[in-house]
Formats: sequence, C-alpha cells, structure tokens
Amino acid sequence: MESWIGILESGFTRPLPGPAVQVRMAPSLRRPVVGDNLLKNGSVLILVYPYNGSLYTVFIKRTVYDGIHSGQVSFPGGMYEAGDDTPENTALREAIEETGISAKQTRIIGKLTSLHIPVSNTNVFPFVAVSQVRPEFRHDPAEVQYLIEARLEELADPATQCTKIMEVSGGNIEVPYYDIQGETIWGATAMITSEFLEVVRRAGSLYFPTRFL
Repeated sequence: MESWIGILESGFTRPLPGPAVQVRMAPSLRRPVVGDNLLKNGSVLILVYPYNGSLYTVFIKRTVYDGIHSGQVSFPGGMYEAGDDTPENTALREAIEETGISAKQTRIIGKLTSLHIPVSNTNVFPFVAVSQVRPEFRHDPAEVQYLIEARLEELADPATQCTKIMEVSGGNIEVPYYDIQGETIWGATAMITSEFLEVVRRAGSLYFPTRFL
C-alpha cells in the first residue's frame, strides 16, 4: 500500500500549477517588481505531518514589531543568509529556528513556484517537506507569538476562503484570505497555500484517509 508521503510526493511529478493558481488568492492590487538588482531572496517551509488520523501543516503568528510583516500569519521561513548554500537550506534553517522542528525528522519532497512580494521586493521560494510524526514544536518567542496547526481538510474547505476589504499602504483593497481558527492568512502566504492545495488535489487524495496514516 502506498504511503501518504508517496501520494503527496507524486503531486510534484508534473509541471507546477504556477501563477494561474496563486492568483486565486491574490489581493486586488499587486505592485510590479521594482528592479532585479534590488530583489532579495527568502524561503518558506510547508511542513506536512500526521496527527490524530489527519494530515496537518503549521503556520507561525509573527510577533509585533516595527516592520512590514508585524503580527501576520505565515509559513515558517525567512531571508537567505551567507552559509545557507541553497534556498532549501534557508527554508529548513528558518523553520528549525522558528518552530523547533528536527532536521533529522524532516525531508523536503518538492518545491512550489517562487513568488515576488512587492512590499519588501523579495523573491520567496516555497518548499514542501514531510515528517512521519508530529514534531515536538518549540517556537522561538523572539520571532513567533504562537504556532497554528491546521488540518489539510480545514485549509481546503471552501468555507475557510473569504474576502474582505483591508487598508494597505494607505488605500483600501479587496483581499481574499483563509480564515483558519480565527486567524487571517492572506497575501503571499495565501497565494502559496493555494498552489500547495492544488498540488495536493492532483496527487489524487486531498484528505489522505486514515488507512494511509
């Protein structure tokens, strides 16, 4: 019997859904790339793991600080640092620092389409990883208020996909978002989530029945 990891991994054997799927959760106004010479690089990690008969992923609630992503919900991740060698290493290093996951228990199985974040002029490289068990999370309180563990069924439920008007950069824009446990997941994180869910769907089993766990 094929494992849930094998099923999920099969979703990366075909071309990625790409921007056409990301844009489903894009705000009504996205500014263009400012200039290639100013672009910075960062990575995020979408970690999938079994727990109580379902598959989960984890988001972080960032601390409040004087910065553009203050207090927002995102996947674990951050900016490239010297010594990371690859974007994959950036994603794994940041996830370990922010959530306390174990590198030994975590395996990257695929990558999603890179995404430009206009407000910080950053290219983000999303990676999908798996753990055969639920990690023993220990978040970094300096960067993370708390963790949000979400079932894949919860993310994929149409009832969690909402739209509201938000004030961004002094103007009002229409913003699609995921309402997960009362938290608003929007912007680049929502766009990455949209493509991730499409990859999971085409793997053939969105909910991964308990028999695979």
